[in-house]
Parts: sequence; structure tokens; C-alpha cells
Amino acid sequence: MSVVAAPSPVLAVPGAVAAVPGSQDAPVPWHYGDPLGEQRAANERLAIVDRSHRFVFSITGAERLTWLHTVTSQHIADLADGRSAETLDLDLNGRVQHHFVLTELAGTVWIDTEAERGRALLDFLTKMVFWADAKPQEEPDYAVLSLLGPLAHTATAALGVDRLPETYEALPLPGGGFLRRMPWPTADSFDLVVPRDQLMSRWTELTAAGAQPAGSWAYEALRVAAARPRIGVDTDDRTIPHEVNWIGAPDEYGAVHLDKGCYRGQETVARVHNLGKPPRRLVLLHLDGSADERPAPGDPITAGGRAVGVLGTVLDHYELGPIALALIKRNIPVDTQLTVGDTAAAIDPDSVVTDDSPQPGRQAIERLRGR
Repeated sequence: MSVVAAPSPVLAVPGAVAAVPGSQDAPVPWHYGDPLGEQRAANERLAIVDRSHRFVFSITGAERLTWLHTVTSQHIADLADGRSAETLDLDLNGRVQHHFVLTELAGTVWIDTEAERGRALLDFLTKMVFWADAKPQEEPDYAVLSLLGPLAHTATAALGVDRLPETYEALPLPGGGFLRRMPWPTADSFDLVVPRDQLMSRWTELTAAGAQPAGSWAYEALRVAAARPRIGVDTDDRTIPHEVNWIGAPDEYGAVHLDKGCYRGQETVARVHNLGKPPRRLVLLHLDGSADERPAPGDPITAGGRAVGVLGTVLDHYELGPIALALIKRNIPVDTQLTVGDTAAAIDPDSVVTDDSPQPGRQAIERLRGR
């Protein structure tokens, strides 16, 4: 289990700049002096990001997958060796408590999640085992690094693999750990989950192979541009999965499978899918960049003086300028003029996910009414 009690050793790399103390990403470098250039490298060439503050633990036991399938939102009972998925833990009312990535590899499920939520997630899963042959357990420290960029294929020799994995596939790495491809924040995104004592040697090998150091600012800016939420920043204690586009099977890059049951909060997911619409939706906002200061996560969003939402992650993007994720009321038109404090904001229409497909529950009601 990875608990980062001290700053990452990568902060000692020349040029590394730490994030604001107290922020979620304070233990790792925020940037290396050129945050916008680092984003460009991650999107167009190859960059390496220290995400070693992720909380990592494992689950062993013959029933690890079938048990985990019953307590989380994704369909993972038959997850194949070397495959990954995203899933959620919901409360009884269907509100999101945890979002995490899991990988099944060589008889072990590996899980990584946000640092400040990892202990609570591990404790919850441990309490839910009962009589199943599943053992959430502490391991020697593991750390996460991310490789981003279309030139990732040039680093296969440094990684010790002969090819790159497909999306959600994981390949074992020599010396321990694995390489996993993710569908975000860019089309070419790879996580290395490696023993923590290999963190600096992996960093050195990959930068020598051409990967440019990039800070968490770069990773977060690309995540926001891709409209991918981060729990605890872009969600609140009322967030349900439909609001933040976490619905979908692994092949849909989602975290909630609609054709499974038997997990806490399932009733809310089914009710919204069959009968209703979520009260809010996640959108990408473009912010007026003329002000000296940026709005902050949690700031209220207004339209015509009326509160209509709340701001999430706020960052400057190398091409899009100041952008943010936000949860706004679902009935707010896309072209509505919004403000956050004194800052004007506009919804990016391409970020709005609309689902106008017929709802099974509504169709059944109409049939009963003879319509």
C-alpha cells in the first residue's frame, strides 16, 4: 500500500517546482519551468509525469474478482489476465464515494486511486470481504508514473517491453510492476505501476530515452480538456455517476456497467437510466483570461445572478487558454452566458454529453398507458 508521507524524490530533479502546499498534488512536481510547453510535449511528443502520490494496494485470493464485482459498479467478474477497468464505490443513495482503476495480473488485482481516499477505500473493501476468498492487503510500496504522447513507442526498449499495450491492457515489466494503457487524458496515455524503489531509476531511464519531464499541471490540463472528472475536485458529496459521464462498460471507457446489479447504490443508477435524467451535468468551461487571478474550485457559477453550478478544476491550457470543469444544472442551455465571480465563462458545446435515446422504463410506462 502506497502512503506518501514525504515529497517525491523527483522534486529534487533540477527545475522541478512544487505545487501549492496543501493541494492534492503537493507531493509531486507541479511543473519544470515551462508548464505550457510540457503540455505540448505530452500531447504531441513524449512526456513523463510523476504521479507517485497515487495510493496503490492489491487484492489476492481465488474469489478476488467475483467478490469485487459484487461490491463495485463495473462488470469485472470475468476480467481477463492483463486487463484493466475503472469502477466506482457508491453509497446507498448512488452518490460516488470512490473512483479507482484496477488491473488483473498474474493472480493479483492491483488498485490505484487518489492518495487522500485510498485508506478509506482499502478499509471499506476489507470490511466487505466477509467469507470470500479475497485478501485486500498491504504490499511493498508501489508508485505510479505516467507516459504521455504519440512517441511512446520510442521508449519500449527503456521500458523493457517489445510492444505497447492496447487500451486497458497491462504488460508485466522486468523487475516488477506493469505498464498499462489508459484511454485518457490523451489518446496515448500509459501508466507505469512499479516498485517505489525503482521510481528514480525508471525516471532516469525514460528521460534518457527522450521523455520530457512534465508536471501534474500538464497532466491535469490535458485531463480537463478531455472532460474527465477527478473525484473530490470535479465531484462533490451529491455527485451521481450519470452527472459526470462515468456510465459505461470497460469497452466504453466507463466505470458503471448498466447490465449488472448487486452493488450498493445500484437502485439510483437504474432509476436514472430507466426513468429520469441527472439533475446536473459535467461540462468544460472556457474562462475569460483577462483577469490577473483565476477562479478557484468550489466557486459558484451564476447565470443572470442565479446560481446554476459549481466550479471544479481550473487550469491554463497550452492551446485553449484558461479552462475549467464544472457541474451545472442540466437544463441550462449551452449558449447561456455564465460568470464565476467577476470572470465570464462559456460552455464548450463539444463537451456536453446528451443522451436522447428512449429510456426503457419510460417506454414501458407508455405501453401500459396504451400509447
